[in-house]
Amino acid sequence: MTEFKRIPPAQAHALREQGAVVVDVRDPQTFNAQHIPGAQHLDNHSIADFIAKADLDKPLVVVCYHGNSSQSAAAYLVGQGFSDVYSMDGGFELWRNTYPDETVQSTAE
Repeated sequence: MTEFKRIPPAQAHALREQGAVVVDVRDPQTFNAQHIPGAQHLDNHSIADFIAKADLDKPLVVVCYHGNSSQSAAAYLVGQGFSDVYSMDGGFELWRNTYPDETVQSTAE
């Protein structure tokens, strides 16, 4: 069985530039306040729909606060059939410190 890989923000950035899907598993309020551009918010309510519509072979980078919860989420997604899954070490906090100009706020929907 395929397992997820742990990667630093620089590798996550490169994968994102190459078209990888970025998913953020932080709480909705924190995600809306600031997140990686193009990231999709995933929670218990949206994950089934995300999995149903996703390309299981497309690289997938999972982001959380500090890099811990994303490992559990990445392992779950591998178990759901995703073949190329990454957990970003350091989470959004390290991304924000590494790429301070590459964060956005959600617009009101």
